[in-house]
Amino acid sequence: MEANVIRYYRFGEPGEVLRIEKKSPLLPGPGELSVKMRARPINPSDVIPIRGAYAHRIALPAVPGYEGVGVVEAVGPGVPKQMLGMRVLPLQGDGTWQDYVTAPAKFAVPVPEDIDDDTACQLYINPVTAWLICRSALRLTHGDVLVVNAAGSAIGRIFAQLSPIFGYRMIALTRSERHTSELQRLGAAYVFNAAEVSVRDRILEVTAGQGATAAIDSIGGPEGDKLVRCVKTDGTILSIGLLSGIPAVWHEAVRGTQVQVLPFYLRQWVRNSSQEEWEAVFEQVSGLVREKKLEMMKIGTKFELTDAISAIRAAESGIHGKVLLLSP
Repeated sequence: MEANVIRYYRFGEPGEVLRIEKKSPLLPGPGELSVKMRARPINPSDVIPIRGAYAHRIALPAVPGYEGVGVVEAVGPGVPKQMLGMRVLPLQGDGTWQDYVTAPAKFAVPVPEDIDDDTACQLYINPVTAWLICRSALRLTHGDVLVVNAAGSAIGRIFAQLSPIFGYRMIALTRSERHTSELQRLGAAYVFNAAEVSVRDRILEVTAGQGATAAIDSIGGPEGDKLVRCVKTDGTILSIGLLSGIPAVWHEAVRGTQVQVLPFYLRQWVRNSSQEEWEAVFEQVSGLVREKKLEMMKIGTKFELTDAISAIRAAESGIHGKVLLLSP
């Protein structure tokens, strides 16, 4: 039996470097399992590496995709047979843009039966990142103010929904008005169009001249640099993405300030955490979803895995909703 896998052997535009290949599914080794994938969302963090923004930490050839949901079809030595047929999120495996993913069994997250595939496949990258940032990295609570750029993104929507749960006020920065009403509905205290207003002036206005407690940068480049002037003198900025493809020049931006800029790497956190720790986080996140306190992005459209290039074009065209890649 042959299965589909998407690979790239050099960095560049997806339409030029992605290849659709066939391979036989690997038999899982000791402590591993093989997951027949069903669905995966297309996130910016899946596509940005293809273009080479993180070339220093991507080993080629590579399979894109950091999250998705599937069913366990085979288990290796030492893995309980009870896992066969279980629907899981395979973490720390090879890229998810293939029909079968081999992953360590200890990093396979069981999915509750009442969470459908469209939601389950989005449960890892954005909600877990946002939850960990709020609870552990920044320890946000009542009285804190968090600025989030690219707030119309999937993770921006998650930060908005977590604001009433943790008690902080969120200032959402967007580049258009089309996300304003939804972000307000989800919990954002303020939504500012960064293309039309002086973001720093507005943030100082609504924080009584103090600036925000912290900021989340998903863009990089000059838009990331601007956040330094929007936080308190001893504020913190977490860099979690590079939507612009251009790194922010943080050492220059923070010169003369006490602002701290730190990266946040989700895969590193999972790798360094105990199984009990990350299982607890997934239990909390999935609990919020089941209680209707946290909603993932609606699905905009779906493509077969073998049509990944068209799916990327759709995801980057501004389509409203998440684009999924499916395996039959």
